[in-house]
Amino acid sequence: MMTYKNSLSFIINVLVLAMLLVSCGPAQATESSAGKGITPAVIRGAGHIGSAVDEYRGLLGPDNGTEPGSQGSSGYREINWDGVPDELAAPNFLPSDFFNAPQAPRARGAFFSTPGEGIQVSADSDNPTGTSPYFTNINSGYTFRTFSEERLFSPIGSNVVDLTFFVPGTNTPATVRGFGAVYTDVDTNHTAFEYFDKDGNSLGTFETPVGDAGLSFLGVVFPEPVVFRVQIRYGTAALGPDVGSDSDVAVMDNFIYGEPQPLPVASN
Repeated sequence: MMTYKNSLSFIINVLVLAMLLVSCGPAQATESSAGKGITPAVIRGAGHIGSAVDEYRGLLGPDNGTEPGSQGSSGYREINWDGVPDELAAPNFLPSDFFNAPQAPRARGAFFSTPGEGIQVSADSDNPTGTSPYFTNINSGYTFRTFSEERLFSPIGSNVVDLTFFVPGTNTPATVRGFGAVYTDVDTNHTAFEYFDKDGNSLGTFETPVGDAGLSFLGVVFPEPVVFRVQIRYGTAALGPDVGSDSDVAVMDNFIYGEPQPLPVASN
């Protein structure tokens, strides 16, 4: 027969084991979305972010590639910027709909806008104009790392980009289950992503982890495809030649988001 002392010891051991299992679980946290009662999965990482990126991809499903049209209800699309041609990279601006062309490999269902001058992809090291890579053409002191070689992405004249989703290669508005991205050189805590539904209601705000002089990853996945737009904030200041030491300038590499799902057609 189990005594009170043995019973108490058993309970304590079970509680300790449960705490250990929680602490050793996958690098996945949750945050409640603003006013919606939705609890998305949140994946964060800093430094060696490869496992966090892979975990996020796994939550979304298979890689659906770059073909136009809907590729089903699961999976993800990814942009790594390295396929952008020299003539559309720095010092030139990238067309807002470049990654929503009606043909592969540009059919990704992504449309970008910014309150600044435009969006830009950094030059690569062998571009014909001799433009410095990694946005050092804007400020020679920048030392941004990359997750996938070698181009990076940033707004110019602002630190905000809005990403709106479409069925890839079409003008059909769409929603996704989630969006995640790689940041480089995040020095301070700040809100990185705010998600919105098709009616403009906020689905929540999420902070990126600090990865000073290195890489950070933030990815959020909702139970259903409810995200119509993501507002992305790049540090606390825009790129520039004279950014002060009290400002956090950050740029981005890979974008990963759920397969865009067409919005239901409203019935009369």
